[in-house]
Amino acid sequence: MGIQSIIGFMKRRLNYDKILPEGMIHVNALDKYCSTSGLERSLLELVKIRASQLNGCAYCLDMHSKDARSNGETEQRIYGLSAWDEAPYYTDRERAALGLTEAVTLISENRVEDELYDEAREVFSDEELVKLMLAIGMINVWNRLAITFQDPVGTYQPAHSAAQKPPTP
Repeated sequence: MGIQSIIGFMKRRLNYDKILPEGMIHVNALDKYCSTSGLERSLLELVKIRASQLNGCAYCLDMHSKDARSNGETEQRIYGLSAWDEAPYYTDRERAALGLTEAVTLISENRVEDELYDEAREVFSDEELVKLMLAIGMINVWNRLAITFQDPVGTYQPAHSAAQKPPTP
């Protein structure tokens, strides 16, 4: 990778919020719905982090890791997400959601197998499954926007007060 490629990652290509505010209103509205749909916030953050890992979205990894920590998620569970299927500290619901996240994010490779879908149906209601699918689709949209337009990694600060840096004296 040449220096030009490295420098390119440091500069945002396009501010899509300003270029198409009317479109982004709808993207943000769906994102807000997904966040307030009734699914556990911790589960949603794990889904966002895992999809962002699979897609290689540094901006979203930074954002959702910070959000997860600010909402009480442990470092162990955040760091373990890339090998969640081998780790004992995820619930059955989280495992089903993470399995679906992987299958849907990588849908062109394997599709969603019946066994995986059936496992999810055991722990999610039909309504929750649709909400989960919307959330998985939503983070994939954000990943594609952030990667393509090179959102500036490391700039996100969570709104939650526990995640804010203490004031310097």
